[in-house]
Amino acid sequence: MHILERDVEFIEEQRECSYFDDEVSDIRYRYISNCKKEDYQNMLEHGWRRFGKMHFVPECKACTKCISMRIDVKNYKFSRSEKRVFKKNLDTKLYIQAPSLTLDHLKLYDKYHYHMNKKKDWNYFPIEPAEYDRSYVQGKDEFTKEFLYVRDGKLIGVALVDILSESISSIYCFYDHDYEDLSIGKFSILAQIKIAKELNIPYIYLGYWIKDHLSMGYKEAYTPFEILTNRVSLEEEAIWEKYKS
Repeated sequence: MHILERDVEFIEEQRECSYFDDEVSDIRYRYISNCKKEDYQNMLEHGWRRFGKMHFVPECKACTKCISMRIDVKNYKFSRSEKRVFKKNLDTKLYIQAPSLTLDHLKLYDKYHYHMNKKKDWNYFPIEPAEYDRSYVQGKDEFTKEFLYVRDGKLIGVALVDILSESISSIYCFYDHDYEDLSIGKFSILAQIKIAKELNIPYIYLGYWIKDHLSMGYKEAYTPFEILTNRVSLEEEAIWEKYKS
């Protein structure tokens, strides 16, 4: 099939919800071969996310639990506990480069998801190289990066991150739970906030937040943040408001 050599848009309706067993979801997808920065920025502001060349946004008819959120970088102040996370990772090396695919990536990805299967009952299937490439490497541009976290010469964390002039989009992060005391997942977000401050980037988009959800509720810790209050087309105005607990 050659259909994905050109841009295409479609909706998947009544699919199994990724977050609630008793819910179904409707997702709009847009496959974009080469996404322009200004178009991608507009999509982020309207609640879209990206994996590879595939962009998507929920359009569930009966549910609005998935809330798009973005960290207010300028007004973010690192807490004492977050400063301790930085201190614990003084010997953790961070490399920022274009997304890549190695055997170490695949092993770490599988190890992380196997652990989350046991801890939070996530679905677990060993990832194929082609699937990883399609989700995390394809679609890379000058703004697409991977953050590699290395300790004692060993890859212990990978974060996929898009860095634009007006925003950072945190796409996905996986890490080695053998180094749980280092809080690599939290360290990755804090490192992105620090970089955003240095580059005067106003927002970090963390994707969808679901209050009190076992896997998605943690994002509430990164305050202050704003939430998208309306679901509108890319041609209409997206309205963001400061979240008040």
